[in-house]
Amino acid sequence: MDATVPIRPEAKQGTIEIVGAGPAGLVCAIVLAKANRRVVVREWHQDVGHRFHGDFQGLENWSDAQNVLDELADAGVAADFDHRSVTEGIVFDSHAKAHRVHGSKPMFYLVRRGNAAGTLDRALLDQARTVGVEVRFNDRVKRTAGNMILAGGPRRANIITVGYVFDTTMADGAWLAFGAEIAPKGYAYLLVRQGRGTVASCMFSGFRDQAKYLAATVAYFERHAGLQMQRPRGFGGFGNVRLPRTAMQGGNPVIDEHAGFQDALAGFGLRYAMRSGRLAAQSVISGIDYTKAWRQALQPDLHGGVVNRFLLNQTGPRGIDYLVGKLGSTDTGDALGHAYRLSLPKRLLLPLARFHYRNPLQDRSCSHNNCDYVWCQHGAHEVADT
Repeated sequence: MDATVPIRPEAKQGTIEIVGAGPAGLVCAIVLAKANRRVVVREWHQDVGHRFHGDFQGLENWSDAQNVLDELADAGVAADFDHRSVTEGIVFDSHAKAHRVHGSKPMFYLVRRGNAAGTLDRALLDQARTVGVEVRFNDRVKRTAGNMILAGGPRRANIITVGYVFDTTMADGAWLAFGAEIAPKGYAYLLVRQGRGTVASCMFSGFRDQAKYLAATVAYFERHAGLQMQRPRGFGGFGNVRLPRTAMQGGNPVIDEHAGFQDALAGFGLRYAMRSGRLAAQSVISGIDYTKAWRQALQPDLHGGVVNRFLLNQTGPRGIDYLVGKLGSTDTGDALGHAYRLSLPKRLLLPLARFHYRNPLQDRSCSHNNCDYVWCQHGAHEVADT
């Protein structure tokens, strides 16, 4: 912990330990500390943002009527990290036809991940320390005990992202592309902001061939978006998508991707992660049932993502082209929000979608033997039961 910020003497007895210093764990810690609880965050890596390298990500703003930054403010979390609202961009359909998309409100906020100044991870760490949270790095928790909240990140890889961060003279912009040749069952993206850029393939299958798909992604955006990279630095990450039963483990709340809270369609999980951290903190503060709380706040959108993923897998390029056309012909934020709502037809499809979802995203291309794809590079392959 920062030695200049002592634990407040009036803090209530009983330390709450949070395992993991990702956005969910740190938001949880901030909410608890502001409610006068003594909090220790235990992170087994040496710093925050260990899985990221200054790459741009999107903090989605379409799944709820409330602006995501206002939602954070209501939780007592300041948006003092670098962010930029994105209200328009270009989406390429399966035939590489460009569609301009736009929204009357931000579709998402562009944020940077990692441990550098201005990143989401560093800003949340600084806020947590300011309110008296003790953060212990290089502290690996081997078993649960006492008052713990588990925020250890993804337990398996259902999605992987490989790409480059780079410097550029390109104008700011956001581009999204679909195609099995660049991102199997997923999408590729290019994000540029003030001379910095991120280009990546986000794939739901074919993990072992990540290098091939990344090369194809770079070539695609060079042709269709004028991609220009200077000093490219490679990066990779992975995500865990599943529907937990209770999101409890050993009597402890489980949050973020440790629980599997992730969008099954597009892999936008930051908002889910931070919201789950707030819900877990509130369960401690107010004594509410955490399982009931996350099911009410998160489950409808999680189910919507599962149905969307099922439909996309069933319809393939035709479904992609239909979706892209819809996004380009109306307010994109409104269209995305509508797409995630569980309409009556989607409710009827949900049992079938869930049946096919039991293990639909587990990639079969890798045996984990002599493999250098991004999941294997991170080592452990254990799965938490929640």
